[in-house]
Amino acid sequence: MNFPAELKYTKDHEWVRFEGDFAYVGVTDFAQKELGDIVFIEIETLGQSLNNEDVFGTVEAVKTVSDLFMPLAGEVVEVNPELESNPQFVNEDAYGKGWMIKIKTSGGLDHLMTADAYKELVGA
Repeated sequence: MNFPAELKYTKDHEWVRFEGDFAYVGVTDFAQKELGDIVFIEIETLGQSLNNEDVFGTVEAVKTVSDLFMPLAGEVVEVNPELESNPQFVNEDAYGKGWMIKIKTSGGLDHLMTADAYKELVGA
């Protein structure tokens, strides 16, 4: 499993990559493996300001549907347009082409984990 050190992680298995005042968010390699083949992603929160741990969308895999949680407070300013027709990008490249949302951050970051702390959480 892959745990890039430059990213931050949540207990809900989302990753966060910061770029200035913005953050890209997706699900971790661990999460996509647990979910299995992802067949549909629904994110209808574009333009909305959400709090930490609010649901920003859902991901549907062959065997389950799971909520996606905001890793920190902010406004959803972009949704990855490629995922509508290519949800498998999350399975193929969770930390690259599989990013889900871009947010303008407005919340604290204290609860986010390092790669080592996340590895410990998932027992890797």
